[in-house]
Amino acid sequence: MDSLYATYPAMGSHNLHTNSSLPLQILHGCRDGAIQAFRTIIPEPQNRIPITPAVAPEMLVSLLPYLFLAYLARREGTYLIRLLLLPSVLTSSLWSAFAHVWTQPRLNVYNWGQCLMAIYLCGRSLEFALTPEGMLKLDEIRPGVSKGKASSNGSAYIEEVQPSSTWIPKWFGDAMELAHTLRGLQFKFGRNMHLPHDSRPMERGPFLKATGISFIQHFLIVDILETILKLFPGVGSVEGGSMFYPELSIIPRYATSTLIHMITGTCLLSGFYMVYHLVTLFAVGIVGDKPSQWPPVLDNPWISESLHELWATRWHQLLRQTFLVYGGYPGRWIAGNLGMLFGVFIASGLFHELGMYGMGHGIDHATIKFFMAQAPFMMLERVFKRVTGRRIHGWPGRLWVYLIMYVLAQPMIDSWHRRGLGGGMIIPPPMSPARILIKFFSRNYSLFVYPERSA
Repeated sequence: MDSLYATYPAMGSHNLHTNSSLPLQILHGCRDGAIQAFRTIIPEPQNRIPITPAVAPEMLVSLLPYLFLAYLARREGTYLIRLLLLPSVLTSSLWSAFAHVWTQPRLNVYNWGQCLMAIYLCGRSLEFALTPEGMLKLDEIRPGVSKGKASSNGSAYIEEVQPSSTWIPKWFGDAMELAHTLRGLQFKFGRNMHLPHDSRPMERGPFLKATGISFIQHFLIVDILETILKLFPGVGSVEGGSMFYPELSIIPRYATSTLIHMITGTCLLSGFYMVYHLVTLFAVGIVGDKPSQWPPVLDNPWISESLHELWATRWHQLLRQTFLVYGGYPGRWIAGNLGMLFGVFIASGLFHELGMYGMGHGIDHATIKFFMAQAPFMMLERVFKRVTGRRIHGWPGRLWVYLIMYVLAQPMIDSWHRRGLGGGMIIPPPMSPARILIKFFSRNYSLFVYPERSA
């Protein structure tokens, strides 16, 4: 009997120990399950699936939920269905990009591009699903239903929105238009979007000609600058390298880094123009869009006289709504307009850096810090206006912008080059006039100097 009584306290203390550790075990189990689920969608770099023709179809099929969500966002009474579909859209979009990898080192930059695209699609999907009334166009009161002009007796009448193209089904045209619009020029979310002045003629033929000429110009600029960039040791290699060469003394070191920085920035800007013009030629020349639906993508950012002018009007506004969804709206809910300002730039920094994670070289905080710093810099511009009674402008404003974009942005560009951005292939060598000419002149120079090699 004594032994029996002696046993029960031991059993009781064991049960007490087990019960006290049970919440911790559940917590650890949830954590491990969450990590496993996360790594199923976004695996470690060494566990990603190589992109081959065999896996390309499944990558494309995984984007169908996004298109279906865009279709539902243009239909009434689909709010609950969109909410239920949202998790599938997010996971399939992320998996399509982050679980697959271009294995050729020179194509690693494409991993950055596809991961940026996945993050962008997730932002759009959040807006499609969480907007109860759906995504409305400028003159609509319900998806597909437009409020017409007032009648003669002063009352308004309702009319159905007619599709712009007769050979494309309306449901398909609605879904594709919403899925692919970046600035939302026809939609309510894009009504306050700044549109640069377009100097091209609005007749279809002359418009296509002017766009084609501009495309060729920027193609050649990108080609020349990419060729030059690859001449810099380390920076131009697929393995990557710093543009701050430690073997140089301080003045040549920062002169060289500034030159590389300017080449990189100009290449990115011309790349925006080049790709946008190519899409414009397809949309206007093949699909049949109106020229007015494709205004310029940039508004001469070189002449910006304040950061407010640069980011609000002159820089491209393609991701404006994405950054509002990810950071601007949540920031405003937390801390009003100030929270919105910080939220937008934090979202921008995370967007660029998380996309860079797709290149397989980890996370670097330089990009996030640069974009986060834009918020206090813009607050300084507001303080300047409050103290002086006028906005910063003229050559002091331009020097202020250049200081931030050409000096303080260098650590961000360096972090990209250290991870192999400069060594990536933008224009394939067989399509590169610059590299073809260099190869031609190099070969003929060798034959001229060393004629015996031709024998």
